[in-house]
Amino acid sequence: MMGFGKLAVLAAALSLLSACEFADNAVKPSVTGKPVTGADAAKTPAGDAAGSAAATPAPSVQVIRNADGSVTVPPLDNSQPDQPTGTAVGQKVVELKADLAQLHDTLTQQAAKQAQIHADIEQQAATYQAITGAISGKLQVGTTPGNPGLVQAWQEAQGNLDAIDSDIGQMNALSTDVAGNAAYVAYLQDSVRASFGVTGAVDEDHRQLRMLQDQTAQTNVDVDRLLSQISQDVARQNEFLGTERSNLTSLASAVSRGEFLGSTLASRTIPAPAQPTLPPGAGAAGGRPLVVIRFDRPNVNYEQALYQAASKALEVRPNAAFDVVGVAPSGGTPAQNALNGDIARTNADRVVRSLLSMGLPADRVSSGQSTDAGIGANEVRIFVR
Repeated sequence: MMGFGKLAVLAAALSLLSACEFADNAVKPSVTGKPVTGADAAKTPAGDAAGSAAATPAPSVQVIRNADGSVTVPPLDNSQPDQPTGTAVGQKVVELKADLAQLHDTLTQQAAKQAQIHADIEQQAATYQAITGAISGKLQVGTTPGNPGLVQAWQEAQGNLDAIDSDIGQMNALSTDVAGNAAYVAYLQDSVRASFGVTGAVDEDHRQLRMLQDQTAQTNVDVDRLLSQISQDVARQNEFLGTERSNLTSLASAVSRGEFLGSTLASRTIPAPAQPTLPPGAGAAGGRPLVVIRFDRPNVNYEQALYQAASKALEVRPNAAFDVVGVAPSGGTPAQNALNGDIARTNADRVVRSLLSMGLPADRVSSGQSTDAGIGANEVRIFVR
């Protein structure tokens, strides 16, 4: 039988254990910021470790780049709902999470708009290619000059390019909006970092801040990737638009003639920085003409030969430019010489327009006028410089 002294010791020990349990329950809410339940009191060290592991934020999901070139923004990770702590830092976390959620919604809408514009451009480009392909096919086998059906089809193709131009404008405006989001997400990141230094926070506050920091960092990546995708789209579509505007101009000339010459001369040139340094007229001053067109009869059909010669010259020298000189015969009366001079100038301007309609950039061609006593009819001479 246990003595009175041993009973007293046992009672004191039980009292001490009870006091320790009470103290643990009393202190825990002020440390964790969470209400205590029976499960909290019954936690073992192994259970605490499991709870700590469960509190670790899941890896952030990266932005999804779709096969069609659009971007999908993944949803925020809300698999671990936050527990209110009642602290000033906890309240700041609530505010920052609301700001981030609103920014994320805006970014999702912008990504959807980018995808829609991208799809619109793709559809317009496909329609444009189908129409121009049909026009080229008809011209290849030959048709009447100014065929009304081809003229209408050409106008539809031009409408497709105008629609793409409008879509590019929308894409530029969207890029400006997304760039504004980049500045706002940087502000949120600074605010999250500053919140870690605020006193009076509990462990739960810092856990939520760490998760918020991860989500904000991932949103920043999403913003950068969306902005990069839009920039690439704008650059690509501007290049397409510039090339096809030139092709469409060349196609208009072919529709007017009722025959197809070939691809635009612009595709054979190289960019402006590598253009020749020789001034306009330098080719005519000391060179042999590439082409001589004699206007010795009405309706001279020269464009096919001119296209072939200019195309071959650009294949050899992609930075070539051309001097177009109208040459009038001399030796007649002053009135006749003046009339021949006007005709020569008119013919030179006509050839320049032909080169431009073939896609040659305007800064690659110049025009001039001269006389030659050794010819009997007006000529246009094209020189390479």
